[in-house]
Amino acid sequence: MTDDTTQPAPHEGAERFNQARAAQSVAVLEDYAEMIDDLIAELGEARITDIAARMGVTHPTAIKAVGRLKREGLAMSRPYRGVFLTEAGAALAARVRARHRVVVDLLVAVGVPQDTAEIDAEGLEHHVSDVTLRAFEAFLRRA
Repeated sequence: MTDDTTQPAPHEGAERFNQARAAQSVAVLEDYAEMIDDLIAELGEARITDIAARMGVTHPTAIKAVGRLKREGLAMSRPYRGVFLTEAGAALAARVRARHRVVVDLLVAVGVPQDTAEIDAEGLEHHVSDVTLRAFEAFLRRA
């Protein structure tokens, strides 16, 4: 006989999946904000063509993502120029970059090779709660 207390209630399982889907949606915005910030630092602006190429997506997909960034107040564009981050977008890109660095540092600290840690951190950085991230930072300070 199994103990039913170890199984989450059906609504709790659904809530976890809803949270995961929401996190994935936010992860896409974060990746685009970070990429736009990188392109601006490297090229002075981020053109849709460059964004699409770096993200490995089609031009229409990049346009759609940038449109979402604009609706969220994270980016703006200028006629005949590229896409630029708003102050909020630049702050988001900086937070994502910092989260990435913490996750990479933790993975390396536990023995993951640097190149693998960089790849794995790309997915993990978006799904780590602030509580968990602070625990990672505390662990790294003690290590």
